[in-house]
Amino acid sequence: MSENTGGAGEARSADATDPVATAGAPPAQPAPAAQPAPAGGRPTGAAGPPPWVPAGAVAGNPWQVQQRPAPPSWSTLVRPAEAAPIRTATLVAVLASGLAAALLLADGMGPGLLVAVVPAVVAAYIAARTARRSARPWSLAWVIGCLALLVIPALRDSAWPATLAILSAVLLGALALHGSRTWPGVLLSPLGFVNSAVSGVGWLLTGLRSRSGVSKDRWLPVAKASGVAVVLLVLFGALFASADAAFADLLGDLMPDASFEDGPVRVVLFALGAILALAAARTAAAPLRWDRIKVAPGKPRSRVEWALPLIVMNLLFAGFNAVQLAVLFGGYDKVLRSTGLTYAEYARQGFWQLLWATLLTLAVIALALRWAPRSGPGDRRLVRVVLGLLCALTLVVVAAALRRMDLYVDAYGLTRLRVSVAAMELWLGLVIVLIMAAGLFGGRWLARAVAASVGAAVLAFGLLSPDGMVAERNVTRFEADAKIDLAYFQSLSADAVPALDRLPEPRRSCALRGINEEMARAGDVPWYAMSLGEYRARQLLRERPVTASYEVCSRMGAFGTRVEY
Repeated sequence: MSENTGGAGEARSADATDPVATAGAPPAQPAPAAQPAPAGGRPTGAAGPPPWVPAGAVAGNPWQVQQRPAPPSWSTLVRPAEAAPIRTATLVAVLASGLAAALLLADGMGPGLLVAVVPAVVAAYIAARTARRSARPWSLAWVIGCLALLVIPALRDSAWPATLAILSAVLLGALALHGSRTWPGVLLSPLGFVNSAVSGVGWLLTGLRSRSGVSKDRWLPVAKASGVAVVLLVLFGALFASADAAFADLLGDLMPDASFEDGPVRVVLFALGAILALAAARTAAAPLRWDRIKVAPGKPRSRVEWALPLIVMNLLFAGFNAVQLAVLFGGYDKVLRSTGLTYAEYARQGFWQLLWATLLTLAVIALALRWAPRSGPGDRRLVRVVLGLLCALTLVVVAAALRRMDLYVDAYGLTRLRVSVAAMELWLGLVIVLIMAAGLFGGRWLARAVAASVGAAVLAFGLLSPDGMVAERNVTRFEADAKIDLAYFQSLSADAVPALDRLPEPRRSCALRGINEEMARAGDVPWYAMSLGEYRARQLLRERPVTASYEVCSRMGAFGTRVEY
């Protein structure tokens, strides 16, 4: 189908020289003569619209004001396409995800979380194939990263890296389903799950209603086969369990222990698991188009107005970095004598300020890019030079902050907070490197690269086991100078047990006392709720139990209060 594109052909004049235009046309009437204009008005009979019609009126009808269509709102821009009908395989996968969540997540996070998510991934894949959406390399990378992050709760007992991993997995999963590339798409894609959870319910009900008239010949054989399979599984499983105690023990460990008391919790988990799987499938079938949101660039500033504050900032950073380099190369004693600070106080004093300086520098770079001059190649070179120098100087600030943290840890030991902020500082340094690369090679990929760096940083953080790092560093410090804080270990997770197990008695038992009591209160934990870190800790404590008494550990300071900073 062709469209009318307009042009010179539509503006042809139908005069006497054109036989097609004049054939059969009535004789032309002479135009009325223009009459003298009244006072302050237009001549009567003159061509053109009256004076009260504004400029821009439609040429074909001079008495009608042209109405320009209003630009669509952002909600109209991102509105998804109509989703294809939900398939039976998608319904089965959604049901399986809800059942897995109800059976495996009531006792806690662990391998069961990954098991419950896999059917949701299958449901999303089937819905995407039904909608004829093909997987791109970035989408496959997001899916692999999402599943890798969900392995962290199965490996680590500590809640904080597991929580970060789950949140990051939601981000990568949203990017995989929406296919976002721009900054609005990367930042807003997780919100698409909310819309899909609401619209997905209607999508599901429509699909169920469309199947209400399906012949029994299609679903009855499947229902019969499923019922027979369940009966055979229960019957022979019970016989084998009663015939062999080892098989019965294995079967009891594998099967979820569902009781009437936790029934409401499992119902809620089933609903959440099914709704989240349905939201993923609905998003895969018809995602919101976040990339259609365009952020208008800021008003460009003149070179002097834009560059002068940044040049002053670069000079300040250069002076600070020069002092840092002088201090690093043997100037500590002079600095300490002039400031009156101890070695540890000097290290602690500067790290937090340098962390905030790094964060604020990223904000300055973002605003500078928005208001940068862009009238020609000269402006682009100026922006690259000024901001590139600022990024390079900021990397030196990052290195100085990490050096301060290293000195701080040498003096006071490693804690969860200190390892977390050090990891954040490293990630900020990586973001600055990505910004510098975007300035050299173009920034169309920058939003996705920053999102990928978030996933990679959280994955590495979880795999390295922060609680294990804290315990390992403090045990090594004890072996070097016999200094150790037993009170801090009481709040660590089971991931710290292998490192703390190296301590000599009675310090070993006192360091492990809090972790041992926490696991004893938890009782027996099923396989789907137990992380690998907790499994190893239980084995070690079973082989070498805690033996020191409460009085001994109390005298050694294992139960004192401690404020982390």
